[in-house]
Amino acid sequence: MLHRRAFLTRGLALGMVGSRLLAGQSRPSARALDLVAQSNVIDMLGLPTLNWPLLDRWHRDPATFGDADFRKLLDSGIDVFHPAVAFESDRSPQITRQWFRNWNRLIGAHPEYFIRVDSPADLGRARQEEKIGIILGMQDANHLQNLDDLNAFHQMGQRLTQLTYNSRNAVGSGCKEAKDTGLTAFGQQVVERMNAIGMAIDVSHCGQRTTLDAIEASKKTVLITHSNCLALAPGVARCKTDEAIRAAARKGGVIGLTSVRHFVRTTDPVTIEDVLDHFDHAVKLVGVEHIGIGSDFDLDPHPTYDIPGLNQVGRIYNLTAGLIRRGYTDDQIKLILGGNFQRALESIWS
Repeated sequence: MLHRRAFLTRGLALGMVGSRLLAGQSRPSARALDLVAQSNVIDMLGLPTLNWPLLDRWHRDPATFGDADFRKLLDSGIDVFHPAVAFESDRSPQITRQWFRNWNRLIGAHPEYFIRVDSPADLGRARQEEKIGIILGMQDANHLQNLDDLNAFHQMGQRLTQLTYNSRNAVGSGCKEAKDTGLTAFGQQVVERMNAIGMAIDVSHCGQRTTLDAIEASKKTVLITHSNCLALAPGVARCKTDEAIRAAARKGGVIGLTSVRHFVRTTDPVTIEDVLDHFDHAVKLVGVEHIGIGSDFDLDPHPTYDIPGLNQVGRIYNLTAGLIRRGYTDDQIKLILGGNFQRALESIWS
């Protein structure tokens, strides 16, 4: 198998990256290519596809996932994806179990393509072995009926759960609840058990009070895997206040910034420069050591909510080029591309 760095170097020389990966965009610089190739790139809310019928086909019949599908993921420059979803249903426990069975079937059928990321060592192993790492997680905790469920799902491979989605559950309040009543007594127990078994806590969709309660209650780092800065997108419930971003950072947390159009800016047009403004704001707020990527996206265009340049297979290269334009150093960009989330996950999972 062609080593990723060699592939990128060859692609640049042949003009492939500029024409195939970044169609319609200027070709990335050698520096941008090298930074992606040298980094362990982690998208903490990244999905191989948002084409749900296609994903269902891969899950039901892993033989339908082939080399072309793998090459597309590899071409993206992203080493580790966290394809979490939420199931707002009374049957969430059953549906979630099947979701993890499906992922385990696909990963197990293709050890030549995938690594299930279970431990700190697996975060780097995917890149080293030229495979794609998959972190199994959920965007809600409504599949937890009792504390023992955490252990059971951990055994299935789950290594992260968001405490709430947009609404209220038994753990706390989501960001779209009219009144955020904070972390519940059961939520306190869930946080304690997650700390004990080494499952990462995510508060991306939580309401403000629930977010702060969870960070205070946790003895370990708490993540904001995919959100943006409320200061730059006022009125967007999904974005985080400066207070919440600071609170997470004080415990070693990382915020993964998204490229969903109206989480970046509430009025069109929205450009990659608006996304970069969120990086600048967050870095000024808490330092570059607490910023990462949680695109909340796949590798294809979605005209209703995408951003030009961040809606294609090569989006990570365009983002890297933008960070270079904003004056970030190589070491800082490597931290943003994955180093910060790797450090945080290693501390949580240890």
